[in-house]
Amino acid sequence: MDWNQLICSTRLGLEEYRAPRQTRNDFERDYDRLVFSSPFRRLQNKTQVFPLPGSIFVHNRLTHSLEVSSVGRSLAREVVNGLRERHGDRPCFEAWSDIVAAACLCHDIGNPPFGHSGEKTIGSYFAETPGLEEHLRPQLTDQQWLDLVRFEGNANSFRLLTHQFEGRRPGGFAMTYSALAAIVKYPHSSLLAGEKGKFGFFASEQPIYERMAARLGIGRHPDGSYMRHPLVYIVEAADDICYQIMDMEDAHKLHVLDTATVKHTLGLLFDEDKRERTLAKLSRVSDPNEQIAFMRSVAVGELVQEAAAEFLRAEDEILAGTYRGSLIGNLRSQAGVGYRACSALAYARIYHAPDVLDVEIAGNRIMTNLLDHLLQAVLHPDRVASRLLLAKVPEQYNVHAPDVYGKVQSVLDHLSAMTDVYALDLYRKLNGHSLPAV
Repeated sequence: MDWNQLICSTRLGLEEYRAPRQTRNDFERDYDRLVFSSPFRRLQNKTQVFPLPGSIFVHNRLTHSLEVSSVGRSLAREVVNGLRERHGDRPCFEAWSDIVAAACLCHDIGNPPFGHSGEKTIGSYFAETPGLEEHLRPQLTDQQWLDLVRFEGNANSFRLLTHQFEGRRPGGFAMTYSALAAIVKYPHSSLLAGEKGKFGFFASEQPIYERMAARLGIGRHPDGSYMRHPLVYIVEAADDICYQIMDMEDAHKLHVLDTATVKHTLGLLFDEDKRERTLAKLSRVSDPNEQIAFMRSVAVGELVQEAAAEFLRAEDEILAGTYRGSLIGNLRSQAGVGYRACSALAYARIYHAPDVLDVEIAGNRIMTNLLDHLLQAVLHPDRVASRLLLAKVPEQYNVHAPDVYGKVQSVLDHLSAMTDVYALDLYRKLNGHSLPAV
């Protein structure tokens, strides 16, 4: 792959259009377009890890995405500084931070309500519901069926950004090829997802990705999967840094983790000298939350520096498509040791905390019920109850698609767009637990 070809301002659906020169570059326009969009605004009411706030404000999908974008921009700049020392000041390096900032902003935009458990619920619904495979699978291709049973938020984000929904323009958000490619962490179809079940695009959007990959010069592996666009590694690292470190901070605010535990674990990210200097500075602040916030900022800075160094070390492998793993996962420095300690603590104490499990249990019940109702409606639209329910589905979702795959996708498009609160409200109404005020 070649840097000059990988950075491309061509817009999906507007390939022949050339905007007049503006004060913003094309990738800044991507960023602004996302900020002003409804799907981005809805992220404020979608769970990140902990339940949406009561008296204590914790991260939601919106604040997480903003922070990932901020970290991604800084990381991209750090990498570009190193590349300029190595290759000179090439024009293709100028917009990296803008591309990464936009990609980071929308990396979770297709995730359904109730955090990662919502994503798992959709896949398990199709895989585990009695009779569903017998009824649906004969009407779908193997790839279409795997799209459902392995439902992926990453692939759904790509669909949301690129699909022409009813009444909308071609190309979806009409974003640049480079920004779109930078969010596809798993550049292959569900047929190649393997044991982890991860993939980057549904069958319906595969031709779009293939067209983009050809224009950007993204190569393919012998098994048919694509190489990652190099900027994916930066977006992924920014996400890895933010969710792991910010989850620690949220857990501290909610008293899931005590101050001493968080200080000790974050301190493992630094060598002994820096750890002592960082802990010494905490003596100037008595508020435990401010102490943890300071350590968090130092930790993020450390991981940004280390991830940038890893990218620069592995540049040739990344361009050749032979790099394995993630930038953060491959850190062999003290920062890598500390990150793995944070991860182990999170899985042991945070992701199985009672409040987190309560959200997952409730979310599973709500989404399973909504899937029952909505799928019955699109598959049997002539029923009285179906007509009533389909009248509530926004017109942009093609519930009357000519094929079963399209009908099921319209349900998943609608469900994934819901906020936690909207999904709960619809669940209550469909089950007669709440009525409009009379």
